Amino acid sequence: MTDNGDAAHKPASDTVDVSIVVPIYNEEESVPELVKQVQAVMDAGAYRYEAIFVSDGSYDQTVPNLRAAAAGDGRITILELMRNFGQTAAMAAGFDAAKGEVIVPMDGDLQNDPADIPRLVGKLDEYGDQPGAWDIVSGWRKNRQDKLWSRRFPSVIANKIIKKLTWTGEIHDFGCSLKAYRAIVLKDVHIYGEMHRFLPAICKWRGARVTEEVVNHRARTYGSSKYNLKRTIKVLLDLLTVKFLGDYLAKPIYFFGKFAGLAFLITFLLMVLVILQKFNVLTEHGQPVMLNRNVFVTIGVFMALTGVMLLMMGVLSELITRIYHEAQDRPAYKVRKAVVGDDPPGSGEPRTVGADHAAPPGSRPTGPATDPTPSSAPEAASA
Repeated sequence: MTDNGDAAHKPASDTVDVSIVVPIYNEEESVPELVKQVQAVMDAGAYRYEAIFVSDGSYDQTVPNLRAAAAGDGRITILELMRNFGQTAAMAAGFDAAKGEVIVPMDGDLQNDPADIPRLVGKLDEYGDQPGAWDIVSGWRKNRQDKLWSRRFPSVIANKIIKKLTWTGEIHDFGCSLKAYRAIVLKDVHIYGEMHRFLPAICKWRGARVTEEVVNHRARTYGSSKYNLKRTIKVLLDLLTVKFLGDYLAKPIYFFGKFAGLAFLITFLLMVLVILQKFNVLTEHGQPVMLNRNVFVTIGVFMALTGVMLLMMGVLSELITRIYHEAQDRPAYKVRKAVVGDDPPGSGEPRTVGADHAAPPGSRPTGPATDPTPSSAPEAASA
């Protein structure tokens, strides 16, 4: 633990395979048991790990209880945020502090089962003879232990909408915090609002390969839920931002151009109608309608101006996008790995340079090999 002055009988390892990130907010009753369960599960496995607990402005006994439970274990870090910034910000703080090559976020209320962590991490390497096929394994609370109308029903509706708009049909449960990410796919990804649940979609748009695994979900035994219907509305609003960033960040003029084209089409149709009515076609009382008395002329002019403004917004967005990428010196692509092919034939495998997808060090248990075919994601730039 970072602020513990006592000598740790379980020091932190210089090399970490798995970083477990747990954002918590007023979970004083559950955190001691959670620490014990994480230690028991991970000590029984072959992974070198660290656990990062991020207190998101907790004002009860959460942090003192954490310190007591983690005393003497140098693999556990406690981050205390200055106030309640929200789960997404707390998770981002944990990601920034993580040193592992695989990052596993989970909730701190004991509803996520730490026993699922080795299985999710192991599944990253499950893909026939090809090592490291998956970049993200998303947990699926198939048998969810929550209230039907206040939690499960809104979640089902939200998940269907998110799947439809983000082209991530292989994921059934975006709200499950328990996931396994290769750290490389989270590099340079910034999340705000309630966007932590959209991380698989954001990473997939950047080229990550995503799969899903059913996880155990337990009924809440301590404290009260921090979720409500109002939060579901916030999630749907954030979805609009994620959709725009995923599909149109590199070429925003395509987004505005679609609506501008629709406005110009309506303008054209209205002008045709105006001309026909001037020659007594499609009129209401059998009398021609003069241009200065036809309301469709006004509507057509308005739609034409709207189309021009949308095009100008698209051009300005293109300029802002270029400033955004150039100011950060951040390209609109992400390289998985580069292979040098100048070795003479028969000398063995080509040398790999800058392998972003190297398997984490240490033993990696894997389950039975499977042969899924990852669905293709739409072409988009970094989000």
